[in-house]
This record gives sequence, structure tokens and C-alpha cells, in this order.
Amino acid sequence: MKIKNKELRIVFVIAAIYFTVFLALPIGALLVKSFITDSGAGIGNYTGIFGDTKVLAAFFNSFKVSAAAALLTTALAFLLSYTIHYTRLPGGVKRSISAVARLPMLLPTITYGFAIIYSFGKQGLITRLFGHQLFEIYGFNGLMTGYVIYTLPVAFILIQNTMQYVDKRFMVVSRLMADKPVRGFFTTVLRPLSATLMAAFIQSFFLCFTDFGIPAAVGGDFNTIAGMLYTQMLGSVPDFGKGAVIAFMMLLPSVLSIVVLHVLEKYNIRYTHVSDIELKKNRGRDLVCGLLCLVTVLCVVSVFAVIFVIPFIQDWPYNLQPTLQHITDVFGDNSLLMVMKNSLVVSLLTALIGTLMAYGCALITARSTMSAAVKGVIEGVILVTNTIPGMVLGLSYLFVFSGSPLQGTIILLILCNIVHYFSTPYIMMKSSLSKLNASWETTAKLMGDSWLGTIIRVVTPNTYSTLLEVFGYYFINAMVTISAVIFIAGARTMVITTKIKELQYYNKYSEIFVLSLLILAVNLLSKGVLALLARRRAEKARSEKPVAKSGNKVTPAA
Repeated sequence: MKIKNKELRIVFVIAAIYFTVFLALPIGALLVKSFITDSGAGIGNYTGIFGDTKVLAAFFNSFKVSAAAALLTTALAFLLSYTIHYTRLPGGVKRSISAVARLPMLLPTITYGFAIIYSFGKQGLITRLFGHQLFEIYGFNGLMTGYVIYTLPVAFILIQNTMQYVDKRFMVVSRLMADKPVRGFFTTVLRPLSATLMAAFIQSFFLCFTDFGIPAAVGGDFNTIAGMLYTQMLGSVPDFGKGAVIAFMMLLPSVLSIVVLHVLEKYNIRYTHVSDIELKKNRGRDLVCGLLCLVTVLCVVSVFAVIFVIPFIQDWPYNLQPTLQHITDVFGDNSLLMVMKNSLVVSLLTALIGTLMAYGCALITARSTMSAAVKGVIEGVILVTNTIPGMVLGLSYLFVFSGSPLQGTIILLILCNIVHYFSTPYIMMKSSLSKLNASWETTAKLMGDSWLGTIIRVVTPNTYSTLLEVFGYYFINAMVTISAVIFIAGARTMVITTKIKELQYYNKYSEIFVLSLLILAVNLLSKGVLALLARRRAEKARSEKPVAKSGNKVTPAA
């Protein structure tokens, strides 16, 4: 039995006010702005944009390179996941594949572009190793490379997580029915994953289409819609009305992606029982998959290798003497230290407040009998936050909060990040809470315990690991985001990613890579600390009794 109480009503009111002010109002203001022209209200901005060949070319450029990158990313993510789940390679090799596949998510996308320049440019590290430039890095090729690296972690996590729930017994059935290898592979592996593969493609496409960081570094003359939006808003002659129209153009793929993902839900295959089997020995399979994964891993690592080289070289490629001067310069620059502090404060507070917000909303939908309308409001918020690109959200904040006390403050960055990344933490919390015993709160209430006390002492300990995951998700994304904050970070509230964009103008790439290393180190440290806390909690839970009673209190073990 689920319960309804005044505490959850308060949580809902707070959430409703928050998302009205910091989601609905900004998007509404963006819509209104798109109809405001120099001559008054009208559709002049829309006719101007749709008649602008440069904007339309940028839109189709983004569509083309995003589709190509998403297709390659999905194929590579499937290869890595298949190697982990369907080969007999050593466990250490599989763990290394998984670690490298997730590595790019710990760095901002704008760093990928600079890493590509210093790896594959005319004087790049990889170019010097091979003796010639492998490909032209500016334009389609550079964007393609950066987008694949950027979206690989997301596609890999989606496919890998689904693949572990595919029942491998059907491989035995397929062999017993004398299916040919290709047919068996299609029916037992590809078919169960078809919806997930499409979801991975769509998610990858959406991330590529709306990314600003990579085009900012290696876009060159190959204009993208995200770059066009940045130019319209922060160029020498800003045009807010046309910028608003371009922002809504960026929403089109995201809205379509949600529709397609909703349709794909019915094609998901769910097994009543998932069993594992000992994989059949096949050295050819293991060798081919191992080699292909090795090439993929080396490509990813080679791009990021320069991040660990350039900061310790005097002046690449002209003076290759080792030095720590770039490191000391960064830590001796008060302005850069302020940027580091800002990033840490923003990330920590985003993670803390965002986790509480996601937890409260998930309690409403997963563990209360509040009306369907109330729950529908929260689910609608999730739909919107899952589709709105960071640049669009940041631009809408620029329109609404310019001239307000929130303009140019750390608080505004935090509020923006919470909204931008809200959907995934909420879904994680709701999934975790839905799996817990639904009668805990009712039982505790009958025994005289308060709802809040039950949540704190019973429900929260049993969702401890998920809370840590949500906290880590918010923290890491707040550290690496640039698209959501590029329009609203001021001179005093600049974070590391926006500082990197500024340093690009002065060609201070050594400092850029030092800051990138700092982001990587902080994110790795945060993951390590959270993993340690989760492990200690799990060990403590195993050592406790299943249920402990104290007076009239009910305390199921976590």
C-alpha cells in the first residue's frame, strides 16, 4: 500500500514552482522572442531564417555529419559490448575495453576538438609518428571523429546494459535447429537488441546535432546549426530574434527522437528468465573481435594521449624539452584558480540539490498515491528536459534572467544544470524506488513512525547506491558541460569549460590541456570516492541482520 502525505505535497509544490520558473518560463520567453522583430511582432524571423541558405546549409550539415557519426558510433558500441558479453577474452581485457569506452564522458567536448588538432593536425603527435597527415581535421572529418568519441560512452552504456539481459540459451536452441551462423546471430543477438540499437543511434544523433564544443574547435568552414546559433547570439552583431528561431530548429530532432523512442518501446523483448551459458570456444571469433576492439581502443586513447603530453612539453612542436612550467603557470594564475573553484562549487551544489530534487520527485511518482495528474506533471517535465538541448536552455535563460539579480551568478549556473540533466537522475531514482517493498511506509505508520522518519531511516539507506550514482552523474556532467552555460556564465562566474573556450582565442593550448587534465582528475577522483562509499555501504549491509527492530521503529536493513 502506498501513502499520501503533506510532506510530498510540499515537495511537489516546490518542484512545480521550480520547473515553472526555470523551465516553462524560459522556454515560453524563447518562443515569444522568436516572433519579435525590429518592426514589431510577426513571423519575419522565421521567414528570414528559412530563406537564409547559410542557416539551412548548416542545418543539413549537422544532420548529415550527425547521422554518419551516430551510425558509426552505434556499430562500434555494439562491437565493444559484443566482445564483452559474447567472447572468451580475459576479464582484464574486457574491463579495459569498458573503461576506455567510458573515458570520454569525463572530459568536455571542446577538449576533444583540441585533442584532435594536436593529434592529427599537420604538426600533431599522430601525424609526426606516421610521417604524414592521415586526414584533413577541419570540417566533416574532424567533426565525425570528435562526435564518435563523444557519443561512444552513451551508446556503449545503453547497448552493454541491455545485452547483459539477453538470454543466451537461445544460442543453444539456434544451433540445435541447425541455423546458419549469420541467421543465428541475427535471431539471438541482433533481434533482441534492435530497439536498443535504434535508441543508441537516436541518442547519439541527438547529442551530435546539438553539440557546440566540437564544432567550436574543428568545425572550420563546415557550419553546423549549433555553431550558427552561437554566432547569431554572441557574434559581433547579435540577432536575438533569429537566434531564438535557430534554437527552435535545434529542437526538431529531439522531438522526433522522443516519438521514435516511444514507438520502439513495444519492440523491446523481455525475457521471463535470463540465464547465462558457457560460451562455445571460437578462437576466430575472439581474435577478430579482440583485434577490432584493440584498434578502437587505440584510436580513442591516441586522441587523448596528447592531453598527457602537451602540458609537459615546452612548446609543441618547436621545443620538445620537458617542463612543468605550464602546470605552475596555471596554479599560479589567480584567475584560473577562481575558475577551478567556480567549477567545483557549481558541480558540488548541482549534484547535491539536483539529487534531492530527483529523489523528491521520484518519491511522488513511485511511492505515493497522489493523483495521476500530479504524476503526469512530473513525467511531462521529464519529457521536456530529456529533449531540450543545453544551448537552447542556456539561451532561454539569457533572455529571461538578463537584468535580474540572478544574472551572472553561480546560482543561475546551478539552476540551469539541474534542469538540463534532470531526466536521467529522476529515471534512475524512480527505478530504484519502484523496486523497494511498497508496504514499508504503511507498516511504519501503523507502528507510530513518521513518514519522514521512515524515508530517512528505511527508504534512503536502501537507495544509497542509486543516490551516489545520481550524485556522480550530476557532478561529472556539471564539470564537463559547456553548451548549457556558454550563454550565462559571466566574467566572475566563468567555469573551466567556458574558460577553455576563452583560452582558444589566445591560442593557449597548453593551459587548455592542463585544465582538461584537472577536469579529468577531479572526475576520476569523484568516481573513486563514490565507488568506495558504495562498496563500504554494501559491506556494512551484508554484515547486518535482514531486519532490526527497536521499540516501535521498523528498520529493514539496507
